[in-house]
Amino acid sequence: MITKLPRWVEYGAFLLALLAGIVNAIGLLGFQHQAVSHISGTVTLLGTSVLEFNHQTGHLLLILLSFLFGATLSGTFIESTALKLGRRYGVALCIESALLALSYYLLSNGHQSGQYFASAACGLQNAMITTFSGAIIRTTHMTGIMTDLGIMIGAKLRGESFDFRKAKLFLFIFSGFLSGGILGANLYARLSIAALIVPVLLALTLAVTYWLYIAERHINH
Repeated sequence: MITKLPRWVEYGAFLLALLAGIVNAIGLLGFQHQAVSHISGTVTLLGTSVLEFNHQTGHLLLILLSFLFGATLSGTFIESTALKLGRRYGVALCIESALLALSYYLLSNGHQSGQYFASAACGLQNAMITTFSGAIIRTTHMTGIMTDLGIMIGAKLRGESFDFRKAKLFLFIFSGFLSGGILGANLYARLSIAALIVPVLLALTLAVTYWLYIAERHINH
C-alpha cells in the first residue's frame, strides 16, 4: 500500500524531479529551446517537420531515439519496474551523471550531439522507477502526475476515499520539478551551459547517498 511508503522515496522522488527540472530548464534555455526531459513536444515537432524533412527533422528524431536509448539502457540492468531496494539504482544514477557530463563536454565545445546525451540521461531516469505500490512515478515530466492528481480529486468529489499519502508523493514530485526549473533558469543565467555541472554532481551525490543508505540498512539488519 502507498500508505506504507518510506520517507526516503518521497525525498528521493523530489530530488530526482529537481534534477530533471534543472536539466529541462537548461535545455529550454540553451538547447535551441529544446525540451529533453520529456518527448511529447518533440514528437509533435517531429510530426510537423516530416513533410519538409530537413536538418531539424533528423535532429528531433535523434532526440527521440536518445530518450528511448536511455530508457532501454535502464531496462537492461534494472530487472523490475516496481521500486525495490538494490545497488543498481545507484549504478543507474552514476550512468546518468556520466551521460550529463558527456552532454556538457560536447555542448561546451560546440557539438549539438550533446543534446542527445542529455535526452538519454532523462530517458534513463524516467525508466528507473515506474511504479510503487500502485502509484505511477514519473520524475522527468508532470503530465501524468497532474492527470493522476486530478483523477484523485475528482474521485473524492464523487464520494470516494482520498489517498493523502499518494497525493503527497505527487506534490513532492511536482514541487521538485518546479524548483528545478527555477534553479536551472538561474544557473543558466549565471553559468550558461556550464550549469549542467550541477545536475552531474547531484546525480553522483544521490548515487553515493543511496549506497550509504543501503549499507547502513545492511549493517542494522
